[in-house]
Amino acid sequence: MAVDILIGLQWGDEGKGKIVDVLAPTYDIVARFQGGPNAGHTLEFEGTKHVLHQIPSGIFHPHIKNIIGNGVVLDPIVFRTEMLKLQERGVDAAKNLYLSKKTQLIIPSHRVIDRVSEEALGKEKIGSTLKGIGPTYQDKMGRVGLRVGDIIAPDFKDRYNKLRDRHRKIVEFYGQELDLGEQEALFFEAIDFLRTLKLVDSEYMINTAIKNGERILAEGAQGSLLDIDFGTYPFVTSSTTLVAGACTGLGVAPRHIGEVYGIFKAYCTRVGSGPFPTELHDEVGEQIRKAGNEFGSTTGRARRCGWIDLPVLKYSIMLNGVTQLNMMKADVLTEFDTIRVCTHYKLASGEITDQLPHSLEEQFEPVYVDLPGWKVDLNKVETVEDLPEAFVNYVTYLEEQLQVPVTIVSVGPDRKSTLKREQEKVA
Repeated sequence: MAVDILIGLQWGDEGKGKIVDVLAPTYDIVARFQGGPNAGHTLEFEGTKHVLHQIPSGIFHPHIKNIIGNGVVLDPIVFRTEMLKLQERGVDAAKNLYLSKKTQLIIPSHRVIDRVSEEALGKEKIGSTLKGIGPTYQDKMGRVGLRVGDIIAPDFKDRYNKLRDRHRKIVEFYGQELDLGEQEALFFEAIDFLRTLKLVDSEYMINTAIKNGERILAEGAQGSLLDIDFGTYPFVTSSTTLVAGACTGLGVAPRHIGEVYGIFKAYCTRVGSGPFPTELHDEVGEQIRKAGNEFGSTTGRARRCGWIDLPVLKYSIMLNGVTQLNMMKADVLTEFDTIRVCTHYKLASGEITDQLPHSLEEQFEPVYVDLPGWKVDLNKVETVEDLPEAFVNYVTYLEEQLQVPVTIVSVGPDRKSTLKREQEKVA
């Protein structure tokens, strides 16, 4: 059996959590393979909205094993809060949740380093969520970090103190003092909570499941354009957000990869700093933001909004080997008479291209085609057959341009507002 992978194709916030929730019932295992509490996966069903930051989105299905893989960076304080909220809602997450012993730990001083280093950048700041993600991955690569498996070692407190004191020197370099307040007490309280859970060698667990014919869905966080290598560097996250990250973040050999679900919005959004070719700075962008409630589920920051960008999608599809596309939040565009689609970029030299420049900060302008809007409230559509013709034409146009079938369209926030289309080969 293969490991199917779910990936965001834009700058994150594409709606991956909802699709995982929809697909999950057909899987035995759902596993997160990178990122940390900077991710926010929103699921809505039975009139209730759920936001998950570190826990896999299959947690609401009792028969599914949920794994936090070694490629994740885990904040124990945030994690414990998430678990307690689920418990309040009647979800016994501890029953079917497994943590890799190789998962890196975010300690309180990581968040302080994140803040002071971002402040030092001034106007050139990256747009970090200030959750300690970057500094934790830096410690991982520097081979000085702490891992979940370390919490059962008798000298864990000494290891923690050594890393915290290392961080103190970094903070002092920026001219500030390391003041953790009550965060250390909360951290060790959360560590005690972690010790009560299932800590496993997840690479063995996953590969045994593959041998036993179990179905596995790997859940990515953020989006492909935030990848540390191929994203809009340096305005990116600190992990590999592509399909390749599932191999290293879970311990899965490339030959085991099966379907790759690429998730994208019917338009584009971005949180924080960095280039955004189709960004709208006018009332149209504001209209999209309001209609789509485009505010970060992790930070609460207003998302920047713009029209859909096909060069970006083609790039992400190529890097990830996407086999199926899932289009989200189509209902947000209901009120527009015309829907604009960026098909190419016009460079300063006058060249027209559909390839991303080395730096998206170079001087160029998007080239658009205009398609008729559908002007129908998609929230009320319950079957694929009832979708308006203009919307079907929009989806068909995207399939022709991207050369990958769109197998799911989301026409509303609720779980039931997810319509499955028949997968067809795109000529």
